[in-house]
Amino acid sequence: RAVAMSVSHSSRLNKLVREQYMRLPQDGRVQVTYVWIDGSGEGVRCKSRTLEKEPKSIEDVPEWNFDGSSTAQAEGSNSDMFLVPVCMFRDPFCLDPNKLVLCEVLKYNRKPAETNLRHTCKKVMDLVKDSHPWFGMEQEYTLLGINGHPYGWPDNGFPGPQGPYYCGVGADKVYGRDIVESHYKACLYAGVKICGTNAEVMPSQWEFQVGPCEGIEMGDHLWMARFILHRVCEDFGVVATLDPKPMTGNWNGAGCHTNYSTEEMRREGGLKHIEAAIEKLSKRHDYHICVYDPRGGRDNSRRLTGHHETSNIFEFSAGVANRGASIRIPRQVGQDGYGYFEDRRPAANCDPYAVTEAIMRTTVLNETGVETKDYAEH
Repeated sequence: RAVAMSVSHSSRLNKLVREQYMRLPQDGRVQVTYVWIDGSGEGVRCKSRTLEKEPKSIEDVPEWNFDGSSTAQAEGSNSDMFLVPVCMFRDPFCLDPNKLVLCEVLKYNRKPAETNLRHTCKKVMDLVKDSHPWFGMEQEYTLLGINGHPYGWPDNGFPGPQGPYYCGVGADKVYGRDIVESHYKACLYAGVKICGTNAEVMPSQWEFQVGPCEGIEMGDHLWMARFILHRVCEDFGVVATLDPKPMTGNWNGAGCHTNYSTEEMRREGGLKHIEAAIEKLSKRHDYHICVYDPRGGRDNSRRLTGHHETSNIFEFSAGVANRGASIRIPRQVGQDGYGYFEDRRPAANCDPYAVTEAIMRTTVLNETGVETKDYAEH
């Protein structure tokens, strides 16, 4: 019996016909796709324009604008928002010489939009640049059919319990590998610093890793990797959700574990600096939980239950090789006496700019309490 897969209508269009047009020459002109974060703090939007020649650097890409009233970022009576290009990638969908350009969003008065968290992150990263902070973020996500049901799950009922799916192989254990491998290749082509991928514990849940990235580059590359994921999924007719707990019950949630080190942590004897940073984080748990998802911790409260390889949202904990702790020191780091640590609290739908900025504020700038310091005047 043929099973009707829940995929979008667009994915069933004849892709060979499209290919005929994609092969046409462009006469030296270039298609540039501007990508930005919308008013939800989670969604990405894009639109394209033609430049007369290939931009060689981000300075060659002009500012643009869009209607913020249609992205929950402005009122209709004053809706123009500015798109300020900040990071350029090769376009894996339209191919060279075309570009994808990540942008910051500014309001009509040139102040950053509410969901433009890159703006303050960049300030903080500039302040701490001498500590050379490296990050690697592990982005978990779940593939859904167009009906909102996990892709490949039985229409009525559930797959077998968790166990065989993590890093699994075989048609009865993994769903949607074509999407995962296409996304990986597209990121490599684009110049995104993707460094790995694996099937996760819940069936049709996956993870990719981006890093190591220094400073502001972490947020830039993770956001572009997310855009590329959604765009690849569009071609296949399925949906990628970053919801931290897409299925209630005895199923793993989805996080965005953040690996972090400074130059002194990576040197001989760095473990004492790692432990000092963890001590600072332990005293500021509430602040971090607040910025580790777009809804002030409400999304994460569904995930951080103390079960399913998570810590409890109300308690801070740390340990070597402990996947049930807030902060995990890898066993190898414990043995070597230097390296990095992993903050396991950020939710899958976190803003990487907010997460990396918060870590720097606490561990390098020595901020305490729930208030953040404004460094603009200094």
